[in-house]
Formats: sequence, C-alpha cells, structure tokens
Amino acid sequence: MNITLRYFASIREALGTGSQAWQTQASTVAALRDELMAQGGAYPEALARGKAIRVAVNQVMADESAAISEGAEIAFFPPVTGG
Repeated sequence: MNITLRYFASIREALGTGSQAWQTQASTVAALRDELMAQGGAYPEALARGKAIRVAVNQVMADESAAISEGAEIAFFPPVTGG
C-alpha cells in the first residue's frame, strides 16, 4: 500500500528529509518502523527502539499497535516539552 511518511525535528535532520512517499506491506506502525530501520543508512539510528519517538497516524496520536491503511499519513517526531 502507498502511504506518506513525515519526519519532524531531530528525526528530520537525521534523515535529511521532512517527508516521503512510501510503499509498504506493514500493517501496523511497529512493523513499519522495523521496515524503515531495515533500510539502513540513517534510519536505524533515527528510529531506534531505545529512542523515545512519538507517532501520529492521520494526525492522531497513536501507539505502535495502530493499524496502517492505504493512503495513511504516518508522522514520527521526538517528544516535545514546553515551558
């Protein structure tokens, strides 16, 4: 299925892009994250399991068990603190 990936803040900087079209067979965010890390390059470090990363599916906060559907927009970003 075809989806759109969006990256923000330090993840965008590490990957060198803010968004990309992606074709995936992943059915969940967790499977997609594993698929992206398997690409090598900057992906394994930017999306590493030990890192605190937030995810939104179609602009709604989600956890890694969230389902992915055709045309979805998946956003990855670090936690944000305010003050």
